[in-house]
Amino acid sequence: MDDLREKYLGLIAGAADETALEELRVSAVGKKGEISLKMRELGKMTPEERQIAGPALNALKDEINSALSAKKSALADAALDERLKTEWLDVTLPGRPRRQGTIHPVSQVMEEITAIFADMGFSVAEGPQIESDWYNFDALNIPAEHPTRTEMDTFYMAQKPGDNRPPHVLRTHTSPVQIRAMQDQGAPLRVIAPGRVYRSDYDQTHTPMFHQLEGLAVDRDLSMANLKWCLEEFVRAFFEVEQAELRFRASHFPFTEPSAEVDLRCSWSQGQLKVGEGDDWMEILGSGMVHPNVLEAGNIDPGQWQGFAFGIGIDRIAILQHGDPVDADSEGEALPLIGVDVPGFQNLGVHHARAEDFHPIVALAHFQLAIGP
Repeated sequence: MDDLREKYLGLIAGAADETALEELRVSAVGKKGEISLKMRELGKMTPEERQIAGPALNALKDEINSALSAKKSALADAALDERLKTEWLDVTLPGRPRRQGTIHPVSQVMEEITAIFADMGFSVAEGPQIESDWYNFDALNIPAEHPTRTEMDTFYMAQKPGDNRPPHVLRTHTSPVQIRAMQDQGAPLRVIAPGRVYRSDYDQTHTPMFHQLEGLAVDRDLSMANLKWCLEEFVRAFFEVEQAELRFRASHFPFTEPSAEVDLRCSWSQGQLKVGEGDDWMEILGSGMVHPNVLEAGNIDPGQWQGFAFGIGIDRIAILQHGDPVDADSEGEALPLIGVDVPGFQNLGVHHARAEDFHPIVALAHFQLAIGP
């Protein structure tokens, strides 16, 4: 046994690679290895001989296996050292730069508007994007014959035969949130309702999904003067100007009476918007005093309370805030990424357009490229 020990320990120590080491393992402790064959001979020995030879053979087998394991680890370490010499990597080098993402312009502007109105005491109210036609139309004093209730303007949810539930729509504005807020919170009340809205309107200047923010204030002594102050404060903060002059034009909305379109004094220089100066006016939002029927739908007594409301298109004012210019196509024709209701802007290719008359998808893509990451 001493001869076997010296033989295999020497061969194991001199093994050059794992292949040679595996061959030695098979020769020593494999099924037909020398040590394995010796252990088979134990059955032919007398009990006295087995008591001596058995432990010795087991000890020899354990020693050879330990030597094989140690040598295998040593060979693996040597191979790794060799790889490190040839595949050296400087871990102190700086990593490859990766472009960082940013907040989407619509989300960014929505957060900014929310913060501005929060300073004026408005809280955020939310509601479902799939609404019953009562919340979307009836509660807002929109009559049954109003054109906005047709499938040409509104997305109606499909109903299976025999489904007698009231029709449901993709909300066309966030005004239903105002009704829900009045029902849940009562008066007095100050809320804004930002979110997605949907209209069956998809052409060069419209997209079927866009974003709105509507505001509602209800108290005992509110008037158009309060509405004017609120909107002026918002415009000054949003466009970061000291002076902002607004013009209220009489209009009609079913849910407000009186109603007014709100224009902003501005000027344009090389396609860039400048707020608070110049002789031009641009329509930016709609507003008015809440109609008594709308207050009643919100379970508020119009004899004791009154309120004002306003609605803003978030996508367009996001672009206006950054003064995004009119772009041009490959033939040099002006493309109305944004439009304004001012004669001077006709020279840039936009004729009697409003701020809402642009394609938000194209314009926001242009906007994102303009402001960068």
